[in-house]
Amino acid sequence: MKTVTSIILLIALAVMTSCEGPMGPPGYDGIDGEDGVNIQGNIFEFTDDFTNANEFSLSYSFPSNFEIYSTDIVMVYILWEQVDYGGETVDVWRALPQTVVLNDGVIQYNFDHTVYDVRVFIEETVGNLLPEETQNQTFRIAVLPAAWASTKSIDIKDMNAVMKSMEMTSKSVKKISIK
Repeated sequence: MKTVTSIILLIALAVMTSCEGPMGPPGYDGIDGEDGVNIQGNIFEFTDDFTNANEFSLSYSFPSNFEIYSTDIVMVYILWEQVDYGGETVDVWRALPQTVVLNDGVIQYNFDHTVYDVRVFIEETVGNLLPEETQNQTFRIAVLPAAWASTKSIDIKDMNAVMKSMEMTSKSVKKISIK
């Protein structure tokens, strides 16, 4: 009988040591990662006139459904000229500010921005501005999220490089009206 009891105790001991008890306390949650949101900038384009009435200043308010952060990079480009390149008309964009030195003074196209709007303006020391300097001026506003831009090695002063890195074409630029 002692042998049978010893065998039963040995089996019970083996079964008891191989069992698991209740789970221990859970570990701490880590920091949540991003949910795969495609962080990419936007480009807006508008054409307007600088006049005495608007004090040579054009303002654009970002739409209410467009979120911009104080860390985002905002660039403004002016359509400087259009050139013929092998039978094709090609736009030449320049990043603002742009300064034009004339015989009778200086004109500077410049901009400022907040998280709500962008203002493009002319500062000048000349007596009279010519129509080609003020009329029918086309601008592109590029909003580049800082997180996205920090992962790219692009020259943000080059509109074409910015568009290429954003995988955008002229057709995908959002045309806007500031009136």
